[in-house]
Amino acid sequence: MIKRLYNWTMTLAEAPYALWALGFVAFLESSVFPIPPDILMIPMIIAAPRRAFLIAGVALVASVLGGIFGYFIGWGLFESVGRPVLEFYGKTDNFDAFAQTYNDWGAWAVLIAGVTPFPYKVITILSGSTGLSFPVFMVASVIARGLRFFIIAALLWKFGAPIRTFIEKRLGLLFTLCVVTLIGGFYLVKFL
Repeated sequence: MIKRLYNWTMTLAEAPYALWALGFVAFLESSVFPIPPDILMIPMIIAAPRRAFLIAGVALVASVLGGIFGYFIGWGLFESVGRPVLEFYGKTDNFDAFAQTYNDWGAWAVLIAGVTPFPYKVITILSGSTGLSFPVFMVASVIARGLRFFIIAALLWKFGAPIRTFIEKRLGLLFTLCVVTLIGGFYLVKFL
């Protein structure tokens, strides 16, 4: 199934309606879809490098809108589905403690999931179900998704097709290093 979805996504990259398809995939990936928009974005930018930042912008806007949808899935379904299940098992107190801890650190969770290969949709839904501050969620989502998509766009715009293989093979590592650097920078600023 994943292979078929991957092939379908690659075919979309060549279509005349590719920007709309990218927006659709980026929206769905932030809430329910398993294929990241990067695999559609990369061939689109290789094919039209002058449109790299437009393509990244479409991915950013659609992804953040999809994140909002995921947030509201978590928010809406938690009360109707999640809480009754927790009550049945007597785990409401455990979830409330988890939600408090998550909300204390939620901005970091959104930032990390937004730029790394960790499924962003999990964090969008979790953020809604725990009641993470919506403005905090939005700011972290815009920063994280913007970094992810615009760094890819800038690399492809600058270096073209040769960087594609490098990005595809090491995307997770690159963004993990970015997150570690970002956290390290905040740590240094705060404690030094």
